[in-house]
Amino acid sequence: MLSRVFFGTVIFFASCKTNKKSPGDINTINNSQIITGDTVSNFFPVTSYLKGEIFSIKTGGMTPIKKTTVQKVTDSMWVKESDFETTFSAFLFPIIDTANLKKTFSEKRFLDQTLNAFTFTYDPLNDEGNSFAFKHWDVYVDPETNKVRRIYLTKKIDADTTLLLTWQSGKWCKIITVKNIEGKTTIIQEEKISWSYEE
Repeated sequence: MLSRVFFGTVIFFASCKTNKKSPGDINTINNSQIITGDTVSNFFPVTSYLKGEIFSIKTGGMTPIKKTTVQKVTDSMWVKESDFETTFSAFLFPIIDTANLKKTFSEKRFLDQTLNAFTFTYDPLNDEGNSFAFKHWDVYVDPETNKVRRIYLTKKIDADTTLLLTWQSGKWCKIITVKNIEGKTTIIQEEKISWSYEE
């Protein structure tokens, strides 16, 4: 049964084409073409998807709230639409798409029965000398709806600073800033931005 579901999802991906749509239309995995066999896969366009999510926030009538935690102290503030560009900028650059990555990154895909999600994992083919800021990312797809459930990204800011970015589709995102201080990995700051108050 699971193999049939997985095969169906692969067929779904292969039958989809990239269309010119407004950012708000990019709310499923419908513009990622994945072909099995001897051909090269087209990576899921993470940046376009996140821009679509941000567009949905702008047009959804909800004002996100950001909770910032530093040394166990949490402050909250509303995020104005005029601040979206700076608030979400860490997710949007450099661009994650097929054109600039298929020669330097690998894609692995499998059904994670623990999470009940198809997982698409991306890693550099050669980490040494790879200057692309995002060093790893995962895309989790609901096997029943074919919609993206969550995206996780690791972004290198400098030699000692890394961002751990989690985007829960339609609900919230979290940015954890990690620093290497005297050989120890330390969480410096955690930001959670929520625009759905269901949970």
